[in-house]
Amino acid sequence: MKQETEKTRYSDAELQEFKELILEKLRVAKEELNALAASLSTPNANGTDDTAGTYKTLEDGSATLEKESINQLAARQKKFIEQLDAALVRIENKTYGICRETGKLIQKERLRAVPHTTLSMEAKLKQY
Repeated sequence: MKQETEKTRYSDAELQEFKELILEKLRVAKEELNALAASLSTPNANGTDDTAGTYKTLEDGSATLEKESINQLAARQKKFIEQLDAALVRIENKTYGICRETGKLIQKERLRAVPHTTLSMEAKLKQY
């Protein structure tokens, strides 16, 4: 009688499923990054050139704050794209879905929700 052993990695079919999920998230993330970059390169559409000086100063401050926020969002989006790219490399190496702390498989539900994760919930909760 063959003894059931604990699964140590996801099958090629499962890895392909995750790859498709990640590629779709990557496509959306790149679109969002492009939109953020476009909004940074577009001059202020409100055209504050003809408004009074006082209002222009307030508008400039507001525009600067908005650009900083967009830059932060863009930086987060770039990091997310890098993490998704790294997940694709792990799929190619067939190490995707293996917790870097425990060495156990990360649950499918977690990978579907956070496909770039490298930690199981068990390891994640130990961090706190």
